[in-house]
Amino acid sequence: MTGRPAPVRIEDLAEPRFSDEVVAIRQLMADSAAGLVLEPEPLMEAAARDTGLDDFGPVDFVERLEVLCTALRTEAGYDAAGMLNHHALLGQLLRNRLLVEQLIRAHPEIEALEVRAPIVICGLPRTGTTHLHNLISADPALRSLPYWESLEPVLPPSERDAAWRPLEGGPDPRRERTERGLWFVDAVMPLFKRMHEMTVDHVHEEIQLLGIDFSTMLFETMAPMPTWRDYYLGHDQRPHYAYLRKVLKVLQWLRGGERWVLKSPQHLEQFAALRDVFPDATFVVTHRDPVSVTASMATMLAYSARMSASTVDPGRVGRYWADRLETMLGSCVREREVLPPDQSIDVRFDEFMADDVAMVERIYALAGQPMTSEVRAAMEAFMAEHPRGRHGGVIYDLADFGLDRQERRRALAFYVERFGVTEED
Repeated sequence: MTGRPAPVRIEDLAEPRFSDEVVAIRQLMADSAAGLVLEPEPLMEAAARDTGLDDFGPVDFVERLEVLCTALRTEAGYDAAGMLNHHALLGQLLRNRLLVEQLIRAHPEIEALEVRAPIVICGLPRTGTTHLHNLISADPALRSLPYWESLEPVLPPSERDAAWRPLEGGPDPRRERTERGLWFVDAVMPLFKRMHEMTVDHVHEEIQLLGIDFSTMLFETMAPMPTWRDYYLGHDQRPHYAYLRKVLKVLQWLRGGERWVLKSPQHLEQFAALRDVFPDATFVVTHRDPVSVTASMATMLAYSARMSASTVDPGRVGRYWADRLETMLGSCVREREVLPPDQSIDVRFDEFMADDVAMVERIYALAGQPMTSEVRAAMEAFMAEHPRGRHGGVIYDLADFGLDRQERRRALAFYVERFGVTEED
C-alpha cells in the first residue's frame, strides 16, 4: 500500500494532550458526575426507571457488581469524567440485562434455540485475532457481532414495535448512538485506530455481552484493578459463559444466524468453560511472540486509559499487564490439552501472515465449514476494502513502561518453547 502514514511513537501516555473541544466536553462530563454513586442499588434503580422493567433475572450478579463498583471507586484512579463514563457503562449493562430477560419471558421459545458449533478464536490482542475474526466474518454464511449490537443487544420498549424491531421500519437508533460514541473515542484517542480500528459495523468481541452478567476481563482493560482480577480469577466462569450463550440465542432470534464466529482474549484462560458450554465448537488458538504482545498491549491500554483519566501511570499499567499476560499464558500452557484435538488448532502469527486465506481454509476444514469460491471472494473483497495498516502504525517499546525486554523474554520462555513461537526483536 502506497502513501501509508509512517509509524508514530505516542509521546503523551502519562500526560494526555486533549484538544480544546475534548477538554470542554470532559469538563461538562465532570460537572455532570456530581452526585453520581457507583453502587449496585442506585445503579439498578436507575436502570429500572429508564426501562420501566424490574426483573434482572438471576440476582447472583449483584455480588459481582458490588466487587466491581468498589474496585472502580478505590483502585481505578478515574477522574470525575471517568466516573461518569463508567456509571454510564454499568447503567447500560444493567438495562441490557433487563431487556434480555424481558424478551426471554415474552418468548420462552428462545431458550430452545441452539448455538451450533461456533468457531471460537482464543488469543491475546496483537496476535492476528482481529484480522482472522474479520476474514471469517466476511463469510455471509456465518453470524458475527457488529459493534453497535454488542453495545445494545435489545431495543428499549420506547424504540421498538411488537416484533421487537425499530419503530415503523425506520433506522435503528442504536447505530446513531454508537456513531456518536465513536466520534468521542476518536476525538479523545486519535491514534487508537492505528492499533485497532473501530466503526459502527466493525465486527466486535462478545466480551461486551459477557459484561451483562458482570463477570469478564472487560473491566480490567479499563484500569488495573487487582481486587476485581482476583475475584474474577477465583470464580468458575462456566455460569457466565452459559449466560453468554443465552444472549447469543436472543440475538439469533432477533436478527437470525445459525453459526457464530466468536473472539475474545479472555478465552485464552477459559478453555474448560468454553469446552463445557460450547462442546461442539471449533477452537482457534492464536500465538505470537509474547514479549512483543506485552509491549503493544501495554501501549494500547495505557493510551486508552485517557478515556477516563487526565493523567496516567504507564509504569503501573505496564507492570499490571506484564503480570496479567504471564498468568494468562500460563493458563494457556497448562490447559491447552483441555480442548479436543479434533476440534482445535494452533495458529502462529508468522504462518498466518504468510498466507492468511490459506490458514482460514485450514480452519474451515477442521470446522466442517464450506470454503467456496464465493466465500474466498468475500474475504478478498474485505481485504481490498480494509487494507492492513492503512492508518499507519505505532512504535511499541517496553521501556515506556519500565519493563525490561530480556527479563520478560526469560519469564515467558515457557510459552515460547511450548508452542514454538517465533521471537521478534
